Amino acid sequence: MNLHDWIDELCDALDLEAEIDEGLVLDLARTVAHQVERPAAPVTTFLLGYAAGVRGADPDGIERLAARAQALAEGWDRPADAPDPDDIDDPVPDDSVVDHTADLADVDDEDDDDEDLLDSDEEE
Repeated sequence: MNLHDWIDELCDALDLEAEIDEGLVLDLARTVAHQVERPAAPVTTFLLGYAAGVRGADPDGIERLAARAQALAEGWDRPADAPDPDDIDDPVPDDSVVDHTADLADVDDEDDDDEDLLDSDEEE
């Protein structure tokens, strides 16, 4: 059994008299799955069919509705496989080639200042 046979049988089971451009629907589902997220693909194609049915859309009308959904998916701000920006750890710069000896000298000087303060307190 191929896809076209399945569609014919499903239309019979659902008591539908419908012609479907399966290529159009599959292209839309593929774009949505890749640009939005996988579960959005069947929901989108369902809503496309629902919108077509509510509007009594002819094949040209279905193509226009699908084009709107396709454009929305293609313009989606984050592909499905992109990490959530909230879950990304900012990279820590590699400063292993930077000489930090001066930084340590400053810390040592601060420690010396603290010791000087302690010494002066003891002398009083």
